[in-house]
Amino acid sequence: LGFREMTEPWKGAVGCLGVAVFFAMTIGIISWQALEQSPEEWVLRGRAAGLLKKLAGFGKHVLLLFLNEAIILRSKRDTFHWHGLLQVWLSCSPLSIPHSLTMLSWLQDCFSMANVSWYGGPSIRAQRWPLNGAESPAQPLVSGDLSANPDGFGPVLERYFLGSTGVTVTVAPDVPLLLSLESHRQFCLETPAGRAEPLHYQLCVSSDCPARSPKHLTRDFPPCRSPIWRYHGPEGSAAKIKRGLRSLVRRLKRHRLQEGVVALGERGTAVLAAGDLVPSERGKRQAPALVEPLELSITLSPYAGVTSPLFLRSLRGGEAAGYWLSRQPRPGASSIPLLTTWKGQLCARLNVTSEAALGWFLARARRLRQALGATYVAFEGVEGNSFLEQDVPAPAELEGDGYTEALAAALATLGNGTVISAGSRSSHLPLFVQMSPLRSDWSHAGLKGLIPSVLHYSLLGYNFFIPDAVGGSVAGATPGDPELFVRWLQIVTFLPVMAFGTPPWLCCDAWVLNLTRQCIQRHRDFVVPLLLKYSEEWQSLGYPIFRPAWWLSPTDPVAFTIEDEFLIGDEVLVAPITEKGQTWRDIYLPGEGHLWLDTNTARVFDGGTTLRNYSASLAEVPVFVK
Repeated sequence: LGFREMTEPWKGAVGCLGVAVFFAMTIGIISWQALEQSPEEWVLRGRAAGLLKKLAGFGKHVLLLFLNEAIILRSKRDTFHWHGLLQVWLSCSPLSIPHSLTMLSWLQDCFSMANVSWYGGPSIRAQRWPLNGAESPAQPLVSGDLSANPDGFGPVLERYFLGSTGVTVTVAPDVPLLLSLESHRQFCLETPAGRAEPLHYQLCVSSDCPARSPKHLTRDFPPCRSPIWRYHGPEGSAAKIKRGLRSLVRRLKRHRLQEGVVALGERGTAVLAAGDLVPSERGKRQAPALVEPLELSITLSPYAGVTSPLFLRSLRGGEAAGYWLSRQPRPGASSIPLLTTWKGQLCARLNVTSEAALGWFLARARRLRQALGATYVAFEGVEGNSFLEQDVPAPAELEGDGYTEALAAALATLGNGTVISAGSRSSHLPLFVQMSPLRSDWSHAGLKGLIPSVLHYSLLGYNFFIPDAVGGSVAGATPGDPELFVRWLQIVTFLPVMAFGTPPWLCCDAWVLNLTRQCIQRHRDFVVPLLLKYSEEWQSLGYPIFRPAWWLSPTDPVAFTIEDEFLIGDEVLVAPITEKGQTWRDIYLPGEGHLWLDTNTARVFDGGTTLRNYSASLAEVPVFVK
């Protein structure tokens, strides 16, 4: 009643007072939440070209420049300024030492997978293309052995990620780095807790998926002589191995497959070396013709069993004490070898930081190659960080993948016939890389993971790789499946090397044996010339030899997730069958405006289209030429 009787000026004054009280209460609540409460972290979220960032563990004094043309968050005393499209949540909890990180701090940046396809990074057990479908907890981004740790990262990786929106993320090589993958949500880069070091990486933005910049390549990369026949015969003695090798060669001749390379494993190589190799007077004798007319590949590793003659001999001389990785000694104490396990045995590992150790190891490899008449030398066990696996502080030069990088550089001096089991910052070296073993089944850990692995290796620069044996080498759900063998064979025909663990006459019938001969000839006459042609483009421009569908359709979202077909250069599209019992599939033909010729039917189709339910019998693999 009193308000009604008030004059208009008084009513206006009371209304203004109410509005002022409301704003005062609002400001008070916000100030209480921001200043009185003390959450443990600040969170900054912004979106630009598919990036989602999270900042954790910082104190009050922050200067952050976020890549989005006009997104800046700046801290000056207690005043925060920002502009651009950004959502900000702030909580103030100053550190006792504001200008440095404490032992409780860590840095984490997350990149969204929503509407963005990501490629690169690590190889994993069931490889995906793109990485969006992968899942992994936060763990060091270091190469590893998937057979020993299936949930870890594989032997080939780079600190390089490529987004379908044109963003690339390249992490500095000296940053201690953890990577986590949350399927179809995000992947996160972070530094280990307690390490007062920056999370340093470079962001580049392009209009679409860019090519990776080439490194300086100094040598040719001739394809390995194909196919490779892996020896699985008796290995009890040197005499038994020689008989087994000759028996395998006779069978290959009988089945008209007398070309390629016979690969001897590490155990067989060690037995032959112990029986045949004597340094000095026998070092220059004529190499034995064990597998003529085929060539021989032997296998070594940087490991030595603690009871092996090799390890014991190396310890007899005082100068050899530094040949093996050692724990950091306590003051006044002598170094102790860092023992680890390799193929079930307690072993020491070669010290790649010692020039004397590397010289001794390489000289031994050369003597063995000459004494056994080998053309190729494969090195297993190149991957992994022995210090990290045992939670032991590593020398600065061996942190992360320093061991893999140093050993690869040394092994490259042995020549083009060298095969290694891992790669990290070594794609520019003239080395073949052996792919991880795959399961003998149709899953992503088996056949379905082969093409994603091919695209992953090639994108990172490892174009000359040796795929796992046809049919897979790890026991799976369908061992000895002729259909699986054939579909696997059809894919590896178009890869740098064809490798066989089980000969076709043991797993399948005469039809498959004849198909194997045809595929080997097609690889030699059709695929090898293509590889040589596009290896020159790779060395000059940095373009991968094996390319995804989006390479010719960089703005078509349909192409971003295709993981069951690949290009050789820009002119050949391979679209095999990877589903059991299937004789048809959908085929995406990239490159709008291009024309594609089916090599099986001579039919021509337009690029930028999808062929639905396209026929592909067991005897056929769809191959199109642009």
